[in-house]
Amino acid sequence: MPSSNYRVSQPTSSSDLELYYALRYEVLRKPWGQPLGSEKDKDEETSIHAFVKENERVLAVGRLQFTNENTSQVRFMAVDPGQQGKGLGKLIMEFLEERSKENGRNKVILHARENALKFYESCGYRIVEKSHLLWGQVQHWLMEKDLK
Repeated sequence: MPSSNYRVSQPTSSSDLELYYALRYEVLRKPWGQPLGSEKDKDEETSIHAFVKENERVLAVGRLQFTNENTSQVRFMAVDPGQQGKGLGKLIMEFLEERSKENGRNKVILHARENALKFYESCGYRIVEKSHLLWGQVQHWLMEKDLK
């Protein structure tokens, strides 16, 4: 199904948030044996959350936080493995980039896992430098995009 049939929104109800965090955990934490709860951090309340939901199932998620007066950071991007390749990640990125511009930030950064580099490059991001090694096994790369 093409991505034009999907809509990005922000989770508002407690049930939406529960589904949103569940996908983050299943895709980004559980495969590496991380505990439930590790899919959240101290910046949840001050961040902009985005998701694609179909019926009562969350298919893709992402979060935007403001790092300074000019820059936003995308974090916790995840697409249900069975839904990858449908353009859902790009929809989330476009939504978050628009929120960044609306809030006066003209640059977006992110730390991409090695297996997601090509995806972010296809969204217009460029590699800045090798970043951290999460849990001693998941290499990340700092990437950025100017929104001007």
